[in-house]
Amino acid sequence: MLILAGAVAGPTDSAAALAVASRFGPEVAAVSAAEDDASAVPVRRILSLAPNLTELTFSAGAGERIVGTVEYSNYPEAARAIPRIGDAFRVDLERALALRPDLVLAWDSGTPLPTIEQLRKLQLHVVSIETHVIDDIPAAVRAIGKLAGTSAAADEAAARFEQDMASLRRRYRDRASISVFLQINEQPLYTVNGKHLMSEAVALCGGRNVFAGLGELAPVIGVEAVIAANPQVIINTDYAGAEAVAQWRRWRHIEAVRSGNVYSLPSDDIARATLRLVDGAREICRTLDKARARLGM
Repeated sequence: MLILAGAVAGPTDSAAALAVASRFGPEVAAVSAAEDDASAVPVRRILSLAPNLTELTFSAGAGERIVGTVEYSNYPEAARAIPRIGDAFRVDLERALALRPDLVLAWDSGTPLPTIEQLRKLQLHVVSIETHVIDDIPAAVRAIGKLAGTSAAADEAAARFEQDMASLRRRYRDRASISVFLQINEQPLYTVNGKHLMSEAVALCGGRNVFAGLGELAPVIGVEAVIAANPQVIINTDYAGAEAVAQWRRWRHIEAVRSGNVYSLPSDDIARATLRLVDGAREICRTLDKARARLGM
């Protein structure tokens, strides 16, 4: 399952997950809610309802306080051992309550609203964290750090991310523009529009998302639309499947195919809204530079 914007990543049902989630990808962090609670006693038992929130909590220095999470919380390695209480769509409320969390981290655009409402009816403290753009990611880390009383670690991690992203922006801001098709799934064929984090990372590297203007965050498109857009580069996530690169070979009239500029990159790095996005952005930038070289740009 792959939920764009970074919440869930897994091997099956990616199309269904994307359809549910114009959310992809843990987006404004609900920093205001966290700041309102910053003066309270630091939380000790955290329940995370999204893989990206689990990862952000570790980044904030509070990973050892997570008592429960959901499927596909796979990073860092310690996250794999945390008890599961459901997935992005279903949460076992009895198990959640039994864990006695003093904070539940939800993802508004990923955690179903009925689940949030049910948890609040159980008198659990739920705070929503969202990350719509790259700059919201360090804000989310700082917000979690305030809640957990680990602001020193959170601020350090967030600042390092901001510095690294700023360095990438400076390095690639004058690169020649190159058109890019971002493929999320093979059947049906999904992409993302210009509001998605991946599209922002592509733009940072001098790329132009050929479907940036579409209305949905993760729309279904047809091969005909890709042919008409004629991108110079095709980038697919590894959850699109190993066949995703090979299946383009028959469309030799697409410039990306003709020039050998069809690439597969790690989904968790380039699509999940966590501090690892800086690694994904670096890989996207390197990939686009390789494509420019092949095109003689």
